Amino acid sequence: MTREQIAAMFDRRRAAFDRQDAAALAADYTADCTVESPSGGTHHGPAAAEHVLAHVFEALDVTLRRESVIIDGCSVAEVVSIEGKDVGNFLGLPPTGKSFQVPGVFLYELKDGRIAHERRIYDFTAMLIQTGLLKAKPA
Repeated sequence: MTREQIAAMFDRRRAAFDRQDAAALAADYTADCTVESPSGGTHHGPAAAEHVLAHVFEALDVTLRRESVIIDGCSVAEVVSIEGKDVGNFLGLPPTGKSFQVPGVFLYELKDGRIAHERRIYDFTAMLIQTGLLKAKPA
């Protein structure tokens, strides 16, 4: 893929995320993909990716604000701000209605025009504390 094709793919993915379209996002993965996420764990294959994304969209009113995208050959790094509110059954817990905002970086390896590996890095603990799902002792 050219750099322009990769950039267009990630623009399309951002639009699908904004629509909370788990199926459209999952269609971009290879059949043997691996996705690593602090909240979703490690899962393999587009069906598992779609399942995890659908759960996230159901449990969290979440948006990604893209700060930058770095494309180097078939490697992509996307720097984002993850913002949202706990509105559903996130991690099997009742919704708190509280908001969160954490920085994140998503790293991708592409193969044959699809995502073969995705690693999501963000402060999951801060997200849990901000939503009230995890209590922290004051210093």
